[in-house]
Amino acid sequence: MLNKILIANRGEIALRVIRACQEMGIKTVAVFSEADREALHVRFADEAVCIGPPSPKESYLNIPRIIAAAEITNADAIHPGYGFLSENASFAEICETSGITFIGPTADMINAMGDKAFAKETMRKSEVPVVPGSDGVIEDKNNARELADSIGYPVIIKASAGGGGRGMRIVRKSEDFEKLFQTARAEAESAFGNSGVYVEKFVEQPRHVEVQVLGDIHGNVIHLGERDCSIQRRHQKLIEESPSPIVDDELREQMGDAAIRGAKSVSYRGAGTIEFLVDKDRNFYFMEMNTRIQVEHPVTEEVTGYDLIREQIEIMNGKRLSRKKIKPNGHAIECRINAEDPDKGFRPSPGKITSLHIPGGLGVRVDTHAYAGYVMPPYYDSLLAKLIVHAPTREDAIKRMIVALDEFIIEGIQTTIPFHKKVMKDERFRSSNFDTTFIDTFLFTD
Repeated sequence: MLNKILIANRGEIALRVIRACQEMGIKTVAVFSEADREALHVRFADEAVCIGPPSPKESYLNIPRIIAAAEITNADAIHPGYGFLSENASFAEICETSGITFIGPTADMINAMGDKAFAKETMRKSEVPVVPGSDGVIEDKNNARELADSIGYPVIIKASAGGGGRGMRIVRKSEDFEKLFQTARAEAESAFGNSGVYVEKFVEQPRHVEVQVLGDIHGNVIHLGERDCSIQRRHQKLIEESPSPIVDDELREQMGDAAIRGAKSVSYRGAGTIEFLVDKDRNFYFMEMNTRIQVEHPVTEEVTGYDLIREQIEIMNGKRLSRKKIKPNGHAIECRINAEDPDKGFRPSPGKITSLHIPGGLGVRVDTHAYAGYVMPPYYDSLLAKLIVHAPTREDAIKRMIVALDEFIIEGIQTTIPFHKKVMKDERFRSSNFDTTFIDTFLFTD
C-alpha cells in the first residue's frame, strides 16, 4: 500500500492530488521551484522540497532532482499530474528502476501511445475507427504528396511525437504540399526533437469528443463516458462539458466500446483518455490517446461521482475495477480561467492578484491555487483556476455558469472570465451549434 506520495507538479493539480491523498490518509510531498515558494501546494503538503530555479527545465522537468526529493523524503510513489513529466516514458522508467511507484501507465504504454503514428496503427488493428492516412511516419516528401493526392484534399500533416498544434499543417491544395510538409517537419524537430510526421485526411469542422478510461493492473478496463472539448483555440481547450450534446446512448456505447478496445490493446493501466473527432454525420475517428489525468477531469467526476485521482491511486494499490454501464447524471461544464487578456490576443497576464472572490453555491466547484496576494509567475502555464458547474440539464448548467462567472472576481491581472461570459451567452453555443472552429468565428464576429 502507498504511504507517501510525492507530487511532481504545481498549481491546482498539485493541490487536487494533495486533497485526495489527505482523504485517503496518505502523506504527501510537494516539490517547488524558487518561484513557487509561496504557493499553496507547498503550504498544504506534509513536506516540501525546493528543486531548483524558476525555469521548468531546472525544476519541474529536472528528473534527477525530483527522484532525489523522493528518496530523501522516503516517498514510495510519484504522481505526475498533467503536463511537465506526466507523459515522459523515461521518467516512468526511472521511477520504476529507483523502486518508486509511478502513478500512471508503464513506460512501454506511454511510448506506444505517445508515438501518434504507432498509436493510430494500434487502434486500427483493434478495429477502432481511424482517419484515412499514412500507416505511420512518412519520410519522403514525394511519397507523402502522392498519398495526399490519393486521399483527397484537405489533408493535415501532424508531428508524430507531439501535440498542442506544433508540427501541424493543413494543406488544401496539392501545389502547397511540399512547402508545408517541410515546415511541419522542421517545427516538429524543433519542438520535440523528432521530425517524424504523418499525413491523414483533414476532417472539416469536427467536434472534439474524448472518452475517459480507467484500467487496472488485472487487465480490466472501463469507460466513464465522454467529454466534449470542441471549444478550443489553436488546439488548446478552453471549455469542456460532459456529456457531449451530440452523443446519444447508442453513440456513447459505440465510442465507449471502441475506447475500451483501444486501451486494452496496450494493456493500459491507470487513467487515460481516448480522443476522437466526430464529423457532421456523427462518424467518429481516433485522434490520439493521452496517458495521464486530463485538465478537464472534473466534469467527468461531477456526472459520474467517481474521484479520478483517488481511482488512480487505488489502482496502483491493486484495486480491481468492475465493468458496469455508467450513465451520466445531469450535465457539467468547465471553464478554464487563464491569466490572459482576451482583448489582446490572449496575451499572458502574469502579476499580483490584489483581490479575489470565489463563487459558490449548489453545483459550483472551483479548483484553483490562487489567493489574494498571490503572484502569478510568468514561467509556467497561464491556467489560474477551473470553474466547474453541475446541474440537471445543459441549459441549467449554462445558466449556473453565467451566475458563477459573474460572482468570480479577480483583480490585479487580466483573465479570461469576460470571454467565457460572452461564450455562455452566445446562441450558437447554447444551441450546441458549434465545432472546433467556433472560437475563430466567435472572435471574428464578436
